[in-house]
Amino acid sequence: MFQFASPYMLLLLVLLPLLGYRTWRKRQQAAIKFSDITLLEGVRRSARIRQRRILPLLRLLALTLLIVALARPQAGKVTTEVTAEGIDIMLALDISSSMKAEDFKPRNRLYVSKEVIKDFVDGRLNDRIGLVVFSKQSFTQCPLTLDYGVLLSFLEQVDFGMIEDGTAIGMAIANSVNRLRDSKAKTHIIVLLTDGINNAGEIDPLTAAEIAKTMGVKIYTIGAGKPGKAPYPVDDPIFGRRYVYLEQELDEETLTRVAEVTGGRYFRARSEEMLKTIYEEISDLEKAKIKVKEYLQYREFFPYLLLAAGLLLFLESSLRETRFRQLP
Repeated sequence: MFQFASPYMLLLLVLLPLLGYRTWRKRQQAAIKFSDITLLEGVRRSARIRQRRILPLLRLLALTLLIVALARPQAGKVTTEVTAEGIDIMLALDISSSMKAEDFKPRNRLYVSKEVIKDFVDGRLNDRIGLVVFSKQSFTQCPLTLDYGVLLSFLEQVDFGMIEDGTAIGMAIANSVNRLRDSKAKTHIIVLLTDGINNAGEIDPLTAAEIAKTMGVKIYTIGAGKPGKAPYPVDDPIFGRRYVYLEQELDEETLTRVAEVTGGRYFRARSEEMLKTIYEEISDLEKAKIKVKEYLQYREFFPYLLLAAGLLLFLESSLRETRFRQLP
């Protein structure tokens, strides 16, 4: 970054052409007047006389450097200090057997949800993220961490059969809130994805939502699955895999109330594309606060210009009194 501390001093540069013109006019005037110079008309100027033209140029250049020095040219660099205030996020993921439904083509709901969550995690910076999985019970798959590589590794291990079948939405919320209880972050959120209704656990979803509200935790709820019947794979030991179509049971009213109680929102994902859009929207709604401070460090160049101008004036004066000295 380059600038002049006193740029108005550069206005003095307009005086240099006037000074140059005055010097040129003075050189046109004779030092000694003669009544007749006919005898000198055929005399050629020597190289030394021609070289005397350099003297006014040296002086003009020195004055130019002096004026630029008065304007104080500076070159500096900008040092940026970025401080980010991260968000603590718990991801609650339903892994009950209903997530095997393959209405999110070409894979089941759980597989697609995991892939979308990976993109969500990759898009975060400076946020601690944890993972809770739930079915009939709920447990922490990964505590809050800034090591997204570890988190994604734990997410990759999530699969059906880890917990007895069921849907304990209230327990998933309570477990997530418990993980956020000791958080020092100013913002705490839970992103809960399910495709069913609460049918297990000791805590119902609305009670858990009230607890979350008391702890200052915001909940975003996502209902996954297309309305109507969805294909479920059934592995028959004799006839192999076949599909049955079952009606989806999704308690959207409860999920909506859970989100509203805590100041969050409820979303319905009817396809993989909609699920991606929902996580992107949540990511945009919950951005970490970033503060940027800039520090400017300048290096002054006017001492070098003053030194150069002084040397030019010294050179001009020395040449004028020695090699290019003239009489009178």
